[in-house]
Amino acid sequence: MRSAGERAADLACGAVAVLAFIVLYAPLGIGALFSIVPVDRQGIHWSDATLSWYGSFLQNPSIVSAIETTLLVGIAAVMIAAALAVVLALYVEWEGAMFRRAVELIVYLPFLLPPIVTGLSLLIFFFNAGIARGYITIIIGHTVFVLAVLFRLVQTRLQSIPPSLFEASSDLGASRWQTFRHVLWPQLQSAVATGAILAFTLSFDETLISVFLAGDATTLPLRLWAMMRVGFTPEINALVTVVLAMSIALTVAIALRLKPEDQREE
Repeated sequence: MRSAGERAADLACGAVAVLAFIVLYAPLGIGALFSIVPVDRQGIHWSDATLSWYGSFLQNPSIVSAIETTLLVGIAAVMIAAALAVVLALYVEWEGAMFRRAVELIVYLPFLLPPIVTGLSLLIFFFNAGIARGYITIIIGHTVFVLAVLFRLVQTRLQSIPPSLFEASSDLGASRWQTFRHVLWPQLQSAVATGAILAFTLSFDETLISVFLAGDATTLPLRLWAMMRVGFTPEINALVTVVLAMSIALTVAIALRLKPEDQREE
């Protein structure tokens, strides 16, 4: 039977956890509230609550353009990173691979470094290479940033595949391409899908790298940053709430994908 001290310790830990959640998520709730209820120097106007701001920001051409750019950059970066992750993971796990540790270092380093360092380094590289900043540079920057996530998931899944599958495929006369298509790729699909969702989430919210590489292009985080310089309007609060809701939805999707299959069925 638990002692009174243990029960008190549990209650204290629970109270601290609740307080931590309130501190972390209360600002998000306040932002969502003020996207519906107008507030100014005279106070909060509860009677004027409306959802119209959620439709008005979609009528703003600059916001719509920023959303389109963000989706374009995210999808392109994820597709390129997924292809590179599969190729690099296959090479690193190949028995005759050379400089595998160097390859892993190159893949992981941009993700482990602070984004401001990664963004500045890429900016210097593109400047010296004579490449103008724009959509291409943002896509390359985001690809370099999210590649480590996809690479790690694909590599982990690849290491869990029994070598006997490849040996059996070879014994049955399958070529390397047929082995990859019919044996290896079905095993890697779930890891690539999960990594793609996580990589898109990171790309969707990335700001610092985009600041250095955007040029004339504007992603949604950069547009929000520019809008918030003049204060928080209901339109900004509505847009932030939608972005947070999308990020939470993607995070939940990632969590569900990472759960074991038996727990998913339950």
